Amino acid sequence: MTTAESVQSSFWALVPPIIAIALALITKEVYSSLFIGILVGALLYSGFNFEGTITHVFQDGIISVLSDSWNVGILIFLVILGTMVSLMNKAGGSAAFGRWASTKIKSRVGAQLATIALGVLIFIDDYFNCLTVGSVMRPVTDKHQVSRAKLAYLIDATAAPVCIIAPISSWAAAVSGFVEGEDGLSLFINAIPFNFYALLTIVMMVGLVLMKADFGPMGVHERNAMKGDLYTTPDRPYEGTGSEQISSKGKVIDLLLPIITLIICCVIGMLYTGGFFSGAGFVEAFAGSDASVGLVLGSFFALVITLVFYMVRRVMSFNDCMGCIPEGFKAMVPAILILTFAWSLKAMTDSLGAAEYVAGVVRASAGGFMNFLPAIIFLIACGLAFATGTSWGTFGILIPIVVAAFQQSSYQMMIISISACMAGAVCGDHCSPISDTTIMASAGAQCNHVNHVSTQLPYAVLVALISFVTYIVAGFTKSALISLPFGIILTLAVLFLFRLLAKHKINRPAEAGK
Repeated sequence: MTTAESVQSSFWALVPPIIAIALALITKEVYSSLFIGILVGALLYSGFNFEGTITHVFQDGIISVLSDSWNVGILIFLVILGTMVSLMNKAGGSAAFGRWASTKIKSRVGAQLATIALGVLIFIDDYFNCLTVGSVMRPVTDKHQVSRAKLAYLIDATAAPVCIIAPISSWAAAVSGFVEGEDGLSLFINAIPFNFYALLTIVMMVGLVLMKADFGPMGVHERNAMKGDLYTTPDRPYEGTGSEQISSKGKVIDLLLPIITLIICCVIGMLYTGGFFSGAGFVEAFAGSDASVGLVLGSFFALVITLVFYMVRRVMSFNDCMGCIPEGFKAMVPAILILTFAWSLKAMTDSLGAAEYVAGVVRASAGGFMNFLPAIIFLIACGLAFATGTSWGTFGILIPIVVAAFQQSSYQMMIISISACMAGAVCGDHCSPISDTTIMASAGAQCNHVNHVSTQLPYAVLVALISFVTYIVAGFTKSALISLPFGIILTLAVLFLFRLLAKHKINRPAEAGK
């Protein structure tokens, strides 16, 4: 057996992303870490053959993912959104909104709660959520000295976790598509109360803000922000993007109208791709929508409307508007680079048979551990999504296995296990430095990517541990009315404990000095 054959569909399939993630956290440099992970994957696939490695990296990896219509659609959406953010900034809309919000939002707590509220409201798609919430709330959180790392966490924690419990979203459509032989959307709705990671993440966010209980690396960033340093580390990856001359004619409407137009156009775009205008029902159209194409179409029309609106209002000239296109592209280059490498890394794990390996692990875990199976599925989904950086890929691998395992035996256990799969996928995606949602949250907050990952990780892991325990409870009780309140109480109790420990740590030096 050759080296290439021996690593197929084995634990070796997960080694490249594990190496990339470890290097990113150790070196604090994400581009080279991702590329080394891609290189390791290609070496394993080719059996350490030089020619095979190079062709696999570029032909089957980078060139292949950049030829994929879904991926290209997401990159175009990113560039258009970056252009719109640049337009809103240059027109003075963001600055005007910041001035208006400063008269309404009087505290750091208010600024963070407003960010959470906006994130929950924009539940259509996680990509759209990340970039829109970031561009709208960044001036407000900056004014109230909320660190960029905390803003990135609030954006990320209201992106995928909110989309995965919203029946009308691109995520609901994706999950429904993976459930064969069942009413996917109905099953998705029944699974919402058991989606513990998503629900407890929202509880955690609100609790952190209201109790002022930040801990770990995030606590350091927040304390530094209150002293005037929003970044903590010297790296300022997006600092130069907001330095252009701003129009003095800008009003709040110059921010609100483009954002509202963007939301409406993106909803219409997704409905269009789902066949709504060809006779499909509203829910059916969302379930069958192509989020990538829909977001591109919607954002394009929103961009055109914004350009016309600014020129009619004479806040910007035509040349100034056109100048924002390359500016918007430049602002998104870091996100585009990381996304390209992350997709290429996933292509490596796919070629090594990661899906087959994980499917085998799940089937092996099923016997004898029936009541613990939701908790086991949650852990497996976490690991797979963390290593590959994709929630939807994890759904595609695990949900059909779960449906096949429980479809004929226990409908309630099937719902709980599908919820565990979705929750684990979102958790792994939330924690992973190579996740596209994590990358876009960094871009939306204009935060150093490794800072975002390292500060968010303790929070996400804490909620993951609580969710794991809650899934054990759910496996035995089979009731959301018992397990969900248990998880909420446990989350708040742990937060309260961390708050007490943080206060004790702060007070100890003062007492020692007496």
